[in-house]
Amino acid sequence: MGCENSPYPEDGEGPVRQVTLDAFSMAACTVTNTEFAAFVAATGYVTDAERKGHSFVFLPEADDQGYERLVHAAWWAEVPGACWNNPMGDGSVDYLASVSGGTNLDGDLPVVHVSRNDAQAYCAWAGCRLPTEAEWEYAARGGLEGKHFPWGDELEPEGEHRSNVWQGEFPLTNTAEDGFAGLAPAKSFLENGYGLFNMTGNVWEWCADKHTRLHGPKPMTNPKGPLSGSQFTMKGGSFLCHASYCMRYRVAARTCNLPDATGGNIGFRVVDE
Repeated sequence: MGCENSPYPEDGEGPVRQVTLDAFSMAACTVTNTEFAAFVAATGYVTDAERKGHSFVFLPEADDQGYERLVHAAWWAEVPGACWNNPMGDGSVDYLASVSGGTNLDGDLPVVHVSRNDAQAYCAWAGCRLPTEAEWEYAARGGLEGKHFPWGDELEPEGEHRSNVWQGEFPLTNTAEDGFAGLAPAKSFLENGYGLFNMTGNVWEWCADKHTRLHGPKPMTNPKGPLSGSQFTMKGGSFLCHASYCMRYRVAARTCNLPDATGGNIGFRVVDE
């Protein structure tokens, strides 16, 4: 687990360390709009973004409409009304209605604008749980050891796109050479050696662990992260990742966020209880 030559030493990817895990069963895909809609319909659950009345949407400054923006990443706009069933916050798409029958293509997309709190609520209803970071990384590697990606060390082997990440000049030009200018369906590209789809790119995925950047080199069994801390680990990168600023679409890469944070590139996948 981990990486010694990370482009972001401050992220705490290293040192490379030996981890032993009990057997577990992970979902092949991230939770989709269809699946999340079923949860909301059954429980009446209201997400953190809906309660707050806004979420973060990727919106280059050229499209400015007076929204509040993140100081360190001005392409993120705090858009009123943005939430899982209205991802752009413009009131033009009612995902809950469109995917209720499970026939609309949008239902195959990963649910986004979901916080870790929301993911935990879904898991409690569905009888599953979030993966630990160690479980996530083991599953993402697909049986390979020490490789940057689930398929090897090249992002695009022989020119073949195997994940949904930003193509072109970020954040101004997205050529969509991988086939997707935004989110891709949860079941896209080739699955890895364990039959899992989109373990890198597309959406960041919440993990169960609280976040730490400090790891010891000693072998560990079933690590679950630190007991204290205010932020939680996310893995996998997203469709907005690009080597020029965020090469975190690698298996060992990681980031973190507060448990009520939401955005248009944050989703989750689950592990059976």
